[in-house]
Amino acid sequence: MAYPEDLLSQGEKVVLHKHPHWKMLLLPYLVLVVTLGLGVWLGLLTRGATAPWDLISLIAILAVGLALIVWLFLVPFFRWRTTHFIVTTDRVMAREGIINRTGIDIPLSRISSVRFEHGLVDRIVGCGTLIIESSSQEPLEFDDIPKVEMVHTLIYREVNDNPYDDWAHPQAGGPAQGQPTQEFTQEYPPQQGNRRGR
Repeated sequence: MAYPEDLLSQGEKVVLHKHPHWKMLLLPYLVLVVTLGLGVWLGLLTRGATAPWDLISLIAILAVGLALIVWLFLVPFFRWRTTHFIVTTDRVMAREGIINRTGIDIPLSRISSVRFEHGLVDRIVGCGTLIIESSSQEPLEFDDIPKVEMVHTLIYREVNDNPYDDWAHPQAGGPAQGQPTQEFTQEYPPQQGNRRGR
C-alpha cells in the first residue's frame, strides 16, 4: 500500500515503504490455530452434556475463544498493519499505533550514521534491526525491518545523495568513471519481477 501523497512535502517522493517483517505475526497465527482447534474440540465435548449445560458451555467456549482471538490475534495483526517504516527523498519516517498513533521523522540531513544488527534467526528469515543515529538524538532502533541490509544501503545512498557510490572506480580494462558495473545496474529496491525474500 503506497504512502498517502498528501502527507508528503512538496517535491518529496517515497523511496521505500515497508511494514515490519511477517515474523511478528508467527505467534498470533499460532494462537489463532490453537484457539480454533481447542474451541472445536471443547465444543464437541459439550454435545454430551445435559440441557441446559450444553448451551451454557457452548456460549462460554465461544466467548472465551472470541476474546482470545481479538486480544492475541486481531490486535497484534492490526498493530503490524498500521506500523509503517518509510524512507523518502527528504526524511526517514516511522508511524505506529491503532488508536493512539505515534510517529517520528528524521531528516536525512541530520543522520550521522546508519547501522544494522541481525542474529542467526533474523538472517534466516531475512530481517533485522536498523539503528539510526542523528546529530542531536540518541540512536533510534527499528526492529524487524525486512531486508535490513538493503534498507541500510538505500538510506546511506540517500543521505549521501549519491546513488553511484558503490560503482566501480576506473581500472585498467574496467568501466570508465560514471559507468555502473553489472552488479549495480539492477533497479533498487527490487521490483515485482525481482522476488525478495520479508
